[in-house]
Amino acid sequence: MAIYRLLRREVFEPEDVELLAVVYEDVAKMLGVTDQNAPIRELIARKLIELAQAGERDAESLKELTLEAVQTAPH
Repeated sequence: MAIYRLLRREVFEPEDVELLAVVYEDVAKMLGVTDQNAPIRELIARKLIELAQAGERDAESLKELTLEAVQTAPH
């Protein structure tokens, strides 16, 4: 899972890692991404980590902001 690979380089509390993993999977499902190796999964993970580094911890805000960023990003 892309998010865990990328999180190894970051320092987050265990509950933050759990939150990000849940949101990561939720966003992937919302976008209809079922392939675990799809490049968009890395984009989702990177955006979630960026938002968490900026201090965002609300699951709904993380989902909304990540969806917005991924849907407007060039693929």
